[in-house]
Parts: sequence; C-alpha cells; structure tokens
Amino acid sequence: MNEISWDDFLQVDLRVGTIVGAAPNVQARKPAYVLTVDMGELGVKTASAQITHHYSPDSLLGKRVLCVCNFPPKRVAGVRSEVLVTGAYDEAGNVVLAEFTLPLSSGSRLV
Repeated sequence: MNEISWDDFLQVDLRVGTIVGAAPNVQARKPAYVLTVDMGELGVKTASAQITHHYSPDSLLGKRVLCVCNFPPKRVAGVRSEVLVTGAYDEAGNVVLAEFTLPLSSGSRLV
C-alpha cells in the first residue's frame, strides 16, 4: 500500500454521524438499508448500506458511526447516497460498522 502524507489524510472529511432512521431499500438487488444520518452542522444525510446481516433497522437507531462526507452524492439502488457509512468485512464477508461507543456530537470531525 502506498503511503500518504498528513495533508492527503486531511482531505478526507471523516465525521461522526448518528443514525436516526433505517428502512429496507426495496430497490436494492442485494439486501440493504436506506439510512438517515444526522451529521450535525452538515445536516441530515441519506445513505444506502448493505449491512443487513448483523443489524436490524431498529438496532441501528442512535448508533454513532464513522462517515466519509466529501464524496460527491451517488445514486445507489434508487437512493441518493450523500455520505459513506464505513465499516469492515468480517470473516464471512459481512459488514461490521465502524462505530463510536462513547458519546460524541453528530458532525464531530475525526482527528
């Protein structure tokens, strides 16, 4: 993997988002949810995420997750996805969300 500079890292706008809504994305080919994410001063954003294996819609509410905020909006399975909710694949290939366990304000920037 190529090394990047600190300035390169600072170009990625990583922030805390609080999931305030989650519902099945009925237009997706693979099981996914439409997430509504409170990004604090950036407003409420929408994302589509294939995270149905480990999470139910109700279990997602209130989770504080790590989001990439400066990708351009992208249409994903009929949804205008405005932020990328991050995670990592487990051994079975299912996404586990990158989340914060202690209280943080929505929109807090990763440093």
